[in-house]
Amino acid sequence: TAKGRGFTAEGVNTYALNTFLFRIFETLSICNKLCYAVGGAPYQITGCALGFFLQIYLLDVAQLDPFYASIILFVGRAWDAVTDPIIGFMVSRSPWTRFGRMLPWILFSTPLAVVSYFLIWYVPVIENGKVIWYLVFYCLFQTLQTCFHVPYSALTMFISEDQKERDSATAYRMTVEVLGTVIGTAVQGQIVGMANPPCIPVAPGNNVTTEGLNFSLLLGQEVNTTVISPGITLDQTKTAYMIASGAICSIYVLCAVVLFFGSSRPRSELMSFWQGIGLVMGHGPYVRLVMGFLFTSLAFMLLEGNFALFCCYTLGFRNDFQNILLVIMLAAMLTIPFWQWFLTKFGKKNAVYIGTSSVIPFMILVVCVKSNLIITYMVSFAAGVGVAAAFLLPWSMLPDVVDDFQVQNPDSRGHEAIFYSFYVFFTKFASGISLGISTLSLDFAGYMTRGCTQPENVDITLKVLVSAAPIGLILIGLVLFRSYPIDEERRQCNRKLLQEQRENEVDSETDSTELTNMV
Repeated sequence: TAKGRGFTAEGVNTYALNTFLFRIFETLSICNKLCYAVGGAPYQITGCALGFFLQIYLLDVAQLDPFYASIILFVGRAWDAVTDPIIGFMVSRSPWTRFGRMLPWILFSTPLAVVSYFLIWYVPVIENGKVIWYLVFYCLFQTLQTCFHVPYSALTMFISEDQKERDSATAYRMTVEVLGTVIGTAVQGQIVGMANPPCIPVAPGNNVTTEGLNFSLLLGQEVNTTVISPGITLDQTKTAYMIASGAICSIYVLCAVVLFFGSSRPRSELMSFWQGIGLVMGHGPYVRLVMGFLFTSLAFMLLEGNFALFCCYTLGFRNDFQNILLVIMLAAMLTIPFWQWFLTKFGKKNAVYIGTSSVIPFMILVVCVKSNLIITYMVSFAAGVGVAAAFLLPWSMLPDVVDDFQVQNPDSRGHEAIFYSFYVFFTKFASGISLGISTLSLDFAGYMTRGCTQPENVDITLKVLVSAAPIGLILIGLVLFRSYPIDEERRQCNRKLLQEQRENEVDSETDSTELTNMV
């Protein structure tokens, strides 16, 4: 084809070399994929620890009133959501460096992030300053975590222009991220589980429903005979939380170092942020995808945020809840390769319907079957299979939306961070609302801080928060997802069109080189 265009022998060689290099750089080595994937672990490790344990930590260890705990959880998540588009804008306008545009954000945010994360799990001496303490450091950590996660998420579009390579790298990433949730659950759960906070039993016949909100006033009168776990004091529980946070901080730093030194240095073009917002938010497939996953993600966030309390009080497995959480995350990690094979074989849209809905029967079963530890472990493992699909599919489908956008807007560049930051913005904002509402619901139901048992209204509320509400949200998300237009046929068509665009760009560069040589 090169000779047909009137190229010289030198031009043919240049064309062949450019095409060869184009193919070579499209292929990612296993080392590249692993280093890229490791970068996703810190977000999941810390997110899992915060999602499963922060609520119960604020209520039973820091001994905050449920109302103030709900304020901290909601404001922290809402602030986290607001910072995503702001950081996305700053990333899109940041200058090019020898390390790329994304990696410096990851490098410089890491030290401050681990310090602020550690301080979240420290109980300050000043009693009246606890609320401000946790609010400030929770918001600060979420901001610094955003400085890490938004650039990292946008790297997906830069590591390769080949859909198969990106899907493969995403599968590596999701496997490591689910492994991160296992690590977060294991480290936090097992260390803290060895020093569960002592609870205070309520004498039979006490009217705990009306006195639940003031129950924390009894904490100052606690004596050794009220401690359920012999030999364990509240101070030891506080120390256990700090040890767990220190271990997680070390893993966070290690993963950031591997990502920084082991990944490539992608380069992208600048684009007006506000112009990018207009184009991105006006892209129909992106809006439908985000709305669908907004509801399904919200369902799993409700389950995550309340499952520890549900295991402790409704099921009565106070000393086993960390192991139950670990089983869920292990099942999710082991089944990520299955869902990767499934979406490749049967299509991503079918994987969404089957994978997301597969968790519904187990959500129903866990609240209907009488409390039994063996059955709970079995149900938790089966539920983890659905959790794996919820982890993998959104991040596997976002690149398809970006490809579809590039096909329709071939002259637009530099919009990748905007796509990812706004997706994270909506999911985090919804998460903040869910955590705030769920904690307030427990407050209204009469939740007792460090109570060995809870009022019946609290049990009912927890059942709704881990079963009925998530099921309703999943069903809404699946209905919305029916309008998502990118099926396998359209995805393959976009792939061919993008390949033609890239080959035309190579041809254009070759033509320019040939003209220069002729002159």
